[in-house]
Amino acid sequence: MGLKKTLILGYDAVSSLGTDLDAQWQKAVAGDCGIGRLTRFPLSDNFPVRVAGEVAEIDARPYPFLQPREMAHWTSPIFKYALLVVHRALQRSGIEITKDIAPRVAITFSSAVGGLDAVLQADRLMVADGKMPHPFTNPNSCINMVGGKVSILTGATGPITSTITACATGITSLIVGEMLLQRNMADVVIGGAVDFPLVEPIVAGFATMNGAYRPKEGQPEDPPEKTSRPFSVNRRGFVVSEGAGCIILATDEFAKAHGLPSRMEMAGWAMTSDASHFVSPNLKTVQRCIEEAIANAGLKPDDIDAVNAHATSTKIGDKVEADALKNIFGAKLPPVSANKSQMGHAMGASSAIEAILAMEGMLKDTLLPTINYSPDKEIEIDCVAEGVRKLKQEFVLKNAFGFGGCNSCIILRRID
Repeated sequence: MGLKKTLILGYDAVSSLGTDLDAQWQKAVAGDCGIGRLTRFPLSDNFPVRVAGEVAEIDARPYPFLQPREMAHWTSPIFKYALLVVHRALQRSGIEITKDIAPRVAITFSSAVGGLDAVLQADRLMVADGKMPHPFTNPNSCINMVGGKVSILTGATGPITSTITACATGITSLIVGEMLLQRNMADVVIGGAVDFPLVEPIVAGFATMNGAYRPKEGQPEDPPEKTSRPFSVNRRGFVVSEGAGCIILATDEFAKAHGLPSRMEMAGWAMTSDASHFVSPNLKTVQRCIEEAIANAGLKPDDIDAVNAHATSTKIGDKVEADALKNIFGAKLPPVSANKSQMGHAMGASSAIEAILAMEGMLKDTLLPTINYSPDKEIEIDCVAEGVRKLKQEFVLKNAFGFGGCNSCIILRRID
């Protein structure tokens, strides 16, 4: 059986850069940053993290499914923002999920962290007041419930699964969705991810494992917009952020049959597992994931026009990714954009949002900058540090790597 083309028909995102996709793009092009002071919970004097990428509140009035009565029991913000980006991505795609096509619409939209905020709130009420948990506490915290709510919203009744691979979740959701398309289990896939991890013990936990950004001891705090510094010599960890991104996949046969245009294709992918340290990446398996994604697309390294990096701003992670790219591309390493410099790290949602920004850039012949860059002599990389760069791109490599050694890479192709 020959492989079908997997087209991308629509997408939408919210991030610390904004809740409107066009506005986010304009802020990114301008070199702005969505990172600010952490305000999601009161900070004690000794709390180690002070900055975050927070998503602004949305105007729910245009969306009946987000009205207070509908959302009363779904207190975790993951549900509100997941439903919003899914709804808008479907609108952009032009797909109407009727009863006829619903059984052929799959859902791989997921979350890495889920609604743990609901469990924390319930625990605090039990300890402080002896109150039993709200009946919707467990449904709010159940990670696969995000996909379930997407199914209820859209009416999609095809295969449904939660593709949890930590910070690679968004890209993994697209890869698993592509598998379903190729196995003829679906014609359309609702992919992507949502994460709102700005919950006190989660943020503090990232700090105690030396992952989250904090200033060097004895040094003054940096301005929030200067704290996320991928590939930089002075990088000091990732900035924990919020966000959601939805990407609609479909076979070329479905798109043609329904008169749905597309200018973007998911041309190839790969996944590998590090089988080594639980958070420190393994150069060999990271490199193999990138190589196999390029080969899976039927390409050679020279065919890749740009890279959208994982690049969280950790010392080891950025170095391993840069080394893998250097080993593969050599002196012909294409330019590399690191979007987390502008929006922070939205956990599992980050790779979906970054893929969306990459596709916007492909359609507009534009590479977004890596802001806050100070060269590291151990990392030889062109990370578009001067600001946006005009470049026509047919093929872009998108990398995503998660805790537990979960590596997922895809190749995006612009269709002219």
